[in-house]
Amino acid sequence: MEHEKDVKTEGGINVLDRTSSTIQQGTLHENADSLHRRLGNRQIQLIAIGGSIGTAIFISIGSALAAGGPGSLLIAYTLYTMVLVCINNCVAEMIVQHPVSGGFIRLAGKWVDDALGFMVGWNFFFYEALLIPFEITALNLVIQFWTDKIPVAAVCVICIVLYGILNILAVRVYGEAEFWLCGGKVILLFMMFFFTFITMVGGNPQGDAYGFRNWNIAGAFAEHRTTGSLGRFEGFLTCLWSASFTIVGPEYIAMAAAEAKRPRIIVKSAFKMVYWRYVCFFVLGALCVGIVVPWNDPTMQAILAGTSLKSGAAASPYVIAMANMGIGVLPHFVTALILTSIFSAGNTLTFCSTRALYALALDGRAPSILRRTTKSGVPIYAFAVTMCFPFLSFLQTSNSAATVLSWLISLITAGALINYLVMCITYLRFRSACKVQGVDRKSLPYCGWFQPYCAWIGIVTMVVVLLFYGYTAFAPPTVSGFFQNYTMQLVAPILYVGWKLIKRTKILKPEEIDLVWEAPIIDAYEESFQGEVVGFWAEIGQLVGLRKLLNGSRKSEA
Repeated sequence: MEHEKDVKTEGGINVLDRTSSTIQQGTLHENADSLHRRLGNRQIQLIAIGGSIGTAIFISIGSALAAGGPGSLLIAYTLYTMVLVCINNCVAEMIVQHPVSGGFIRLAGKWVDDALGFMVGWNFFFYEALLIPFEITALNLVIQFWTDKIPVAAVCVICIVLYGILNILAVRVYGEAEFWLCGGKVILLFMMFFFTFITMVGGNPQGDAYGFRNWNIAGAFAEHRTTGSLGRFEGFLTCLWSASFTIVGPEYIAMAAAEAKRPRIIVKSAFKMVYWRYVCFFVLGALCVGIVVPWNDPTMQAILAGTSLKSGAAASPYVIAMANMGIGVLPHFVTALILTSIFSAGNTLTFCSTRALYALALDGRAPSILRRTTKSGVPIYAFAVTMCFPFLSFLQTSNSAATVLSWLISLITAGALINYLVMCITYLRFRSACKVQGVDRKSLPYCGWFQPYCAWIGIVTMVVVLLFYGYTAFAPPTVSGFFQNYTMQLVAPILYVGWKLIKRTKILKPEEIDLVWEAPIIDAYEESFQGEVVGFWAEIGQLVGLRKLLNGSRKSEA
């Protein structure tokens, strides 16, 4: 196999010899670039959770329930969860072995085609960056649950300042903030699970043990757009499209892996924990929503039709259920936690956008100035570019401008699906290279199961959803509906072909793929530690002062 032949010696890092895979001895470095590995076990674990739990599981899932009913919702979320489990399985094998800056973005360019890395990198950057103002807008709507006296512009300014502070400081500051914010998400989700169970067995003001009544009376499968079997199928499709934009996660672990301590162990653990989290959070979440409120609830149907005055937290099916039961205090507590969940989402989007732009610059797919970092390892110019996007949130202060913001979000909606498609394609090329070059995948730190079938399941599902999720734009046909649903499906091939023609890139053959790359640097970094990796609960114990952290130190510090 080929080995890296032109790795720069920045700050005396360990580098590969130009003609062999031996490591030249020098000052040990954590990465082949300037990012710092400062994210610990508890922070990576909570980022893994926070990256998968978004506000959609608390709020917009209600529209899917109203369209398809609880049966369709549960089936759709279960099926799509299994697809994301397959994709996570692909990404984990690659990232644990190569926890490089930019994650799957650079893997695509290194193992498939430089043009593919260019396309998916810019796709991911714009997808993440344009969602930042969307989250700030959602945060404003949630605040209106309590009052509409707070100026919209003031909330925008506060969010922008806080996102700036948390992301311009060292990565451990971002990691610490996300640890607490993501903790709030987990608390909120488990609160909703307990709320569902307690109220369904009679723990509500009416003492009504309603159980699965909402499944039986209203029916498990709702008709949407049309009637009969076709209407129920369209209801299921609406739930499936909802699941495809609600259930996320592998990309956030992949982006944080380059700044994680002991990535071969900690990142591996995070990926493995994601499996049960998907099932617990999304499948159980879909089940609970269908239990607490009927799909034909007038408020739910008004929200689906766009005629309801309720928005933000007030549109959450859980809050609607609490109002129906006459529960007065809990909705305020839930709203407060939803607020932290939205803020956390914006914070993570800012982090990932910055790292995506930095990764593009590392491989010459963006201006080289974006490679520059501060002494604490923050890509300062990439951060500055990213921070321009939150200012789009000020568009919501005007009705006409808010329409522009809504359009921007609709245009890039398919971006996440394109990212997953590229991850699966990259994995297939990686697996082919391992086979041709005689690399035993079982010798890797993480070996994916049921391959290559997991990758093919991901590819087929993403292609189907990308082609058909905007089918309503054709019934009746509208130009605006088409571009709102299919813009990225058109832009992505243009980016790929354009870069390919300009740079004359080629699709790499399996024997040409460099499977060594930065792995020796990571190996040397891992070997610099002594003792076992501190477990998640051990770190939590240290945090609250219950135990002292003694293991997992660098040999140079021993």
